[in-house]
Amino acid sequence: MSANAPKIGHDRTMARVGICEDDPDVRRVLVEALRYAGHDVVTTRTGREAMAAFRESAAVDALVVDIGLPDADGRDVCQALRAAGQQAPVLFLTALDGVHDRISGFHAGGDDYVGKPFAVGEVLVRIEALLKRTRPAPAAATGLVLDPERFSVRTEAGEARLTPTEFRILAAIAAEPGTVVRRRAVVAAGWPDGAMVSENTLDSYIRRVRVKLSAASSPVELETVRGVGFVLR
Repeated sequence: MSANAPKIGHDRTMARVGICEDDPDVRRVLVEALRYAGHDVVTTRTGREAMAAFRESAAVDALVVDIGLPDADGRDVCQALRAAGQQAPVLFLTALDGVHDRISGFHAGGDDYVGKPFAVGEVLVRIEALLKRTRPAPAAATGLVLDPERFSVRTEAGEARLTPTEFRILAAIAAEPGTVVRRRAVVAAGWPDGAMVSENTLDSYIRRVRVKLSAASSPVELETVRGVGFVLR
């Protein structure tokens, strides 16, 4: 795991990334690579430290959490952080690589998963992908303002809070106002690679997003184009 990975993005600090990893060598490599890529980094070694450092939603833009922590299972830590209001995307690191392990991580509130040993370049790319999902979508053509820090949608008349998955779905569709965004593209934006998302699950999330757009007095409607995808009009 070399820290000499290609630099990603701009020279300025792009995001604040929290790390919860007890192995000092792994932690050092991640810190060096993330800082080289332009990120600010905050480190913790235990679940207890992570709960103290990352409890507030504004504390970090993304989290990297080892599942095998000395005092807790990283999935339990993630679940506790979610319950406390932390909505930043979470990338799990673990030597456990079974399908059941990955699914349990997603159920705990994780957004992506990298098995150990890992290539630092892959971790950086995955973090960047998670960050892109939570950046604001253009609002001029829709009258919507998406706030990735609050996971909210605002209009001139109101505001509504969304879950991280709902936010990513809306951001993907709002990025192309007036254009039909295909179902598979919405799934790719809303869930990590390899996630099994049924048609009914996607439709259920779309209904939730519609309710929240209505609560925010949205000037546009989220329409379903049967068999194809979704569009804001």
